[in-house]
Amino acid sequence: MPLVAHTALPTFERLRQEGQTVLSEDYAFNQDIRELHIGFLNMMPDAALAATERQFFRLVGESNLIAQFHIHPFTLDSLPRSDKAQAYIDQHYEKFEDLRKQGLDALIITGANPSAAHLEDEPFWEGLCEVAAWAMENVTSTLCSCLASHALVQHLWGIRRRPLGFKRWGVYSHAVTMPEHPLVNDLNTRFDVPHSRFNQIDRVQLEAVGVQVLVESDEAGVHMAVSPDLFRMIFLQGHPEYDQVSLLKEYRRETMRWFEGAREDYPPFPENYLRPKAKAILNEYRLTQRLAKRQGKPLPDFPEALLLSMLHNTWRDTAKVFYSNWIGKVYQITNNDRRKPFMEGVDPNDPLKLRKHRGMG
Repeated sequence: MPLVAHTALPTFERLRQEGQTVLSEDYAFNQDIRELHIGFLNMMPDAALAATERQFFRLVGESNLIAQFHIHPFTLDSLPRSDKAQAYIDQHYEKFEDLRKQGLDALIITGANPSAAHLEDEPFWEGLCEVAAWAMENVTSTLCSCLASHALVQHLWGIRRRPLGFKRWGVYSHAVTMPEHPLVNDLNTRFDVPHSRFNQIDRVQLEAVGVQVLVESDEAGVHMAVSPDLFRMIFLQGHPEYDQVSLLKEYRRETMRWFEGAREDYPPFPENYLRPKAKAILNEYRLTQRLAKRQGKPLPDFPEALLLSMLHNTWRDTAKVFYSNWIGKVYQITNNDRRKPFMEGVDPNDPLKLRKHRGMG
């Protein structure tokens, strides 16, 4: 399923340079292949806008079905932006008002960096709820990442996430808990997913309102769950879209925050992510950094180049299979008219006919 560079968004060229198949709009127009239009609500902070685009676009583009993907990035006006980021958004992003008129086949909603004690006080809250309400009536399926999952589970069912008291941070082993669901078809019986969060929603909370858990970790808790209709809303607490270097970059940011006095303790390593040699290099860097801080010297260079060959992505193949499953089901039941969520005869309350087969309907 190739991506279509239907705008001048720089992410398309970056992905083309990585070896991704990205079609020009003229070339795509002359192919007799069905289009799928996917909205991409990017709520990430300024510094992560483009990287987040690449992570999600890459997974969508690597799906193995025959169709053309038109991904439509947009954001919320209520999110604070720098002048530079706002200029980027003005140039490359679309308006939700336009997308709701044109319609979408599917929607991806990213996480965000929280700034308030309660999610309902976040600057994205009202806008996110508005988008979700529209999507539930007009979009075949919506995929929610991390904080977006927490916010929408609270908005839809009043479930508040539980503070962990620490940061769940690293790569964790997971297992499929509902193997008959097509979203997890062909996934390994055990597989890795990165997590990075201070809060979580637990299985018992979700099952109490009819949300079904599809993937769970003994150590990290629920990763994937679906709304009671089993497809319209997909909630992820982990980050299968992460690059192999994402957790390392996050660790680097935390060491910088410690150096600048923004956090008191030196950050621990992400769990199950770094090999012994990489930890040894970072322990040496920690000593160098402590000495520089004590002596009032500049921040030492982070040894990222030394570490890149020591990092391994143990989750990408699974993520690609999941995205292929998701897009495949959207493709099968969405309407040719992107303003309508389903083909004729599809039950919005049981679009995959799973509830009927399980005796739930």
